[in-house]
Amino acid sequence: MTQDDRVRYAAIIKVFLHFGWNWVGILIATDGSGDAELQELSRTMSKRGICMEYVIKFTDNDDSNRRKLAVIGKSTAKVVLVNLHNYVRKVRFTDPTGQEIFFNERAEVPSRIDLVNWMIAEGYEHKWTLLTSFNAMEDVDKALNFKSDDVFWKGGTKPESRCSDRCPPGHRKAPTEQIHVCCYDCVPCSEGEMSNVTDSDSCFRCPDDEWPDEKKVQCIPKTYDYLSYKNDVLVLIFSSTSLAFAAVTLFVFGNFIYYWDSPVVKANNRTVSIILLASILLSFLCVFLFLGRPVDITCMMRQMSFGVFFSITVSCVLAKTVTVCIAFKATKPGSYWRKWVGEKISNSVVIICSSVQVLICVIWLSVSPPYQEYDMHSSPGKIIIRCNEGSVIGFYSVLGYMGLLAAVSFVLAFMVRTLPDSFNEAKYITFSMLVFCSVWIAMIPAYLSTRGKYLVAVEIFAILASSAGLLGCIFSPKCYIMLFKPELNTKINIYRK
Repeated sequence: MTQDDRVRYAAIIKVFLHFGWNWVGILIATDGSGDAELQELSRTMSKRGICMEYVIKFTDNDDSNRRKLAVIGKSTAKVVLVNLHNYVRKVRFTDPTGQEIFFNERAEVPSRIDLVNWMIAEGYEHKWTLLTSFNAMEDVDKALNFKSDDVFWKGGTKPESRCSDRCPPGHRKAPTEQIHVCCYDCVPCSEGEMSNVTDSDSCFRCPDDEWPDEKKVQCIPKTYDYLSYKNDVLVLIFSSTSLAFAAVTLFVFGNFIYYWDSPVVKANNRTVSIILLASILLSFLCVFLFLGRPVDITCMMRQMSFGVFFSITVSCVLAKTVTVCIAFKATKPGSYWRKWVGEKISNSVVIICSSVQVLICVIWLSVSPPYQEYDMHSSPGKIIIRCNEGSVIGFYSVLGYMGLLAAVSFVLAFMVRTLPDSFNEAKYITFSMLVFCSVWIAMIPAYLSTRGKYLVAVEIFAILASSAGLLGCIFSPKCYIMLFKPELNTKINIYRK
């Protein structure tokens, strides 16, 4: 290939790329030079992503040429490159009406272009935009070296000749079943990816702390996801509910202090009842450790406080249940259980059972404590600020031990629910533990299937619901008697029953 050939082909490619044409038709003569030029041009165009929809080889036979021109009528290419030597010598553009469009006002209009006239008689003028010889493309290249204003189009619209429409930003090219690389589909970028250029071959993944915007044309910072005090209605609901239940608990606490020496307060160990109320109050208030942006200290305190407070609560319920069991076993003459009657056994149950949970939490904190973590990938477009539990074994040990205490309390309470207790506390304990166990069992699938702040919301709901169940089932009957049925709150009534 000569130097002149290289210049010619470079000029052709430059013109096509300049106007964004990658889908063209080729008309050549059937002499040897036409074939050689076509072969070399085809290789050069392929390297630059320009495809030939068709190649028509003209002869001196007019009838044969007319049949070949039918290909143009069925084609989609709007640009035709012609190399017919003496037929066409200059650059010429036309609009669909056949009007001439020139590269600049000084362009020379050929007096006779036989092929142009031939195609307009045949009705193909709407299918072609450019007619030129290979050699004349050098003149076009020189014209393009000036300002773009040197090239203008009649009607102000530049013709498009592409196999596929351009892929807009936010999309990428996708191969089709056609053999031409210029023919492709446009598909939106996948989740987490973007493209900010037209006709992008691929989309690009945003950095971990960024996410594509709605149009997927740029990366924007991810939003932080947690139960925020500023703009989250869940926080308002949970905090209001927690404070309301805490106020109710304090009200019950005040009644127990006021009626400290009454039979209904003395009936089932006043000390354990006060400890139980205090632990329920702290369980309501520990909800605030789950709200707001997590940090290392709140991550450690939230699970430890929740585990310890609830263990104390369930231990108190267990102590009350044991007290009822022992009291009725000791009523038989000569019973071995008489020596266990009193507050010592119930206080010991509370201390021992709670101490085991405290020990588990201390070991958990010593080995692998919870800490703040940024989860970049679980929720699209968000950075979840959450607490990593550190030791999974420690976390499930706390929950497992609390579940064990609740199960034992429920079984014992269910066994003694029919005993003739003066204030039916065994029956109320059964109901309270049924509510407690139901809430936490129902929480397990919800906890495992949620992410982000909603996972924390599920845990908060379980804390509030189970604490409210204990408070209502165990203490509401007592408060009802103290406030509305004082005649039942007497020793005579107890002895009568």
